Amino acid sequence: MAAASMLPQRPADRPLVMGVVNVTPDSFSDGGLFFDATAAVAHGRELVDQGADIIDIGGESTRPGAERPTVQEEIRRVIPVVEGLVDTGAWISVDTMRSEVAQAAVDVGARIINDVSGGLADPQMTFVAARTGVGFVVMHWRGHSHDMQTRAVYDDVTADVCRELADQVGAALDAGVRREQIVIDPGLGFAKTGEQNWVLLQHLSAFQDMQLPVLVGASRKSFLARVGSRAGGPVPAEQRDFATAAVSVVLAQADVWAIRVHDVRSTFAACDVVSHLREAAHD
Repeated sequence: MAAASMLPQRPADRPLVMGVVNVTPDSFSDGGLFFDATAAVAHGRELVDQGADIIDIGGESTRPGAERPTVQEEIRRVIPVVEGLVDTGAWISVDTMRSEVAQAAVDVGARIINDVSGGLADPQMTFVAARTGVGFVVMHWRGHSHDMQTRAVYDDVTADVCRELADQVGAALDAGVRREQIVIDPGLGFAKTGEQNWVLLQHLSAFQDMQLPVLVGASRKSFLARVGSRAGGPVPAEQRDFATAAVSVVLAQADVWAIRVHDVRSTFAACDVVSHLREAAHD
């Protein structure tokens, strides 16, 4: 496979937009709205119509405390949705920590494996990425959902996450994954406190210094629950798209490779704001 086809190319004026399709009954962000495969495919097509460059299909909720489905159940959820979206023209990504699910998804047309464990949860995952030659998202990860928040202890969160990510990338390369396949993700919300997420967003350049494409997913995550809240209580997940769009402005200004979001329209609006400001700066 040619290196140019391993990952989609970032447009010159904005990050790529990765739209999320959760095929789960218990996602924190949409509560199972698209658990039915037909509904999930329809939602994915809607995101493509709105301009999404990549559709990320996941069959396992990674919210804190989530129970894991069986491998067979995850495959049952994911594969029909991949099959239903491969003809849309968007790049299809499978959001999974399991090599069997990744292989099955690639077999029916997925072109990116988005592993939130970055190859740590399943020792075979890096070999699947190497063998198939598809894009491989390596996210910083310290443990599964049931206890990951107990692991949010760092001496220097940015330096520690960069170092651990570099180790994960090194393991992937040792397994035969080509550097041209790899994308890194700082893993906002995964073994991170709310304050640590903000620190990582403040230091995105540290990840870009690793000389790999950077994907960031902040969409609707719990650290945004206090953004825009004026009534004292947290903002519900489905109402965090305004805060997410504000973060997308920051990400577009930082020239990340891609932004992973639930709401595609507001993300394009955020990217357009940055693009127009840059054009005005050159007038």
